Amino acid sequence: MTNNPIRAEVLLPTGELRNDLPFYTKVLGMRMDTIFPADDPTTATFSGHGLNIRIQKGAPVQPGVLRILTDDVAGFADGQTELFAPNGTKVEIAPLTPVAETPAVAHEFQVRRLRDEAPWIIGRAGMHYRDLISSRLGGAIIASHIRIPDGGPVPDMVHYHTVGFQLIFCYRGWVDLLYEDQGEMMRLHAGCCVTQPPGIRHRVVYASPDIEVIEVGVPAEHVTTIDHEMELPNGPANPDREWDGQKFVHHVKDKAVWQPFRIPGFKARDTGINAGTKGVAGIQVAQFERGETAKTVHDADIHFTFVMEGGMTLRADGQAPSTLEAGDAFVIPPGLATQYTECSDDLELLEVALRGDFGSEVVT
Repeated sequence: MTNNPIRAEVLLPTGELRNDLPFYTKVLGMRMDTIFPADDPTTATFSGHGLNIRIQKGAPVQPGVLRILTDDVAGFADGQTELFAPNGTKVEIAPLTPVAETPAVAHEFQVRRLRDEAPWIIGRAGMHYRDLISSRLGGAIIASHIRIPDGGPVPDMVHYHTVGFQLIFCYRGWVDLLYEDQGEMMRLHAGCCVTQPPGIRHRVVYASPDIEVIEVGVPAEHVTTIDHEMELPNGPANPDREWDGQKFVHHVKDKAVWQPFRIPGFKARDTGINAGTKGVAGIQVAQFERGETAKTVHDADIHFTFVMEGGMTLRADGQAPSTLEAGDAFVIPPGLATQYTECSDDLELLEVALRGDFGSEVVT
């Protein structure tokens, strides 16, 4: 079989080709490759910025939209971000490297129950997603309950996310993962978690049949980019590496140290994520021990909790009591006094807070 070169191009129309030549070459900085016929040109081809264009007089197509991506938006086309070529083509100038821009948090008290049958949506790599914060607090955060019904090999590719923070907490089963600069494949068991620092390359490899994870990402909408060049694993582990100031954190349940929780009557195991992210986020697993709980308030910008086991009643000032069980989730805004009551002996909670060094106090 012969390897013949192949090139794709975009066809654009024009009413008068000579009007378009200086725009595409001087304003957009593209190279003219061909022009014909010589006596009265009607067609020209251009290349540049990873794009091939054919402009043809009277071509029966729409003018279209071109997007040129650069990390020097201010220095391209005199800083203009929207231009129109003489042939009518709209040209948008946008950043090449995605940036995680987190909207201001729209604070609210919200309870999400599993029994209310929030829909499961089929998302990336065939995984099923259930939204745990319906409003996403104005776009500031997404929390998803994710499952892979049959388990087995996951059709995933090496990729990374443009995020401010991301957590993967294994809720049920186990999953095999590969991470950039973290050595060989790791198995994440139920009760364990990892952070995915901004830009770290990774891939989901294999999952147990009963796999369920809780994934938290900030902001809610973020770009996932496929890395077609990197292969994982990519060498020995480098535990000191940082991505945007954050280290990769792998919390192992069996190695955890339990300590008193911020709410009396509970104990908690800290995941080390507050330290690993330098205060960006704090993740704790809390278990009910005994006795009376207390009413508390916190000053975290985002405070999300997922009920992993057991049940309880959530009481919040000005709100009707909410009876919660495993699979339910809730968000508490800063300054709202709440109390966890009627806690079952097996109650276990996953608490996610941004920032991780937030304050919490008992109130009367």
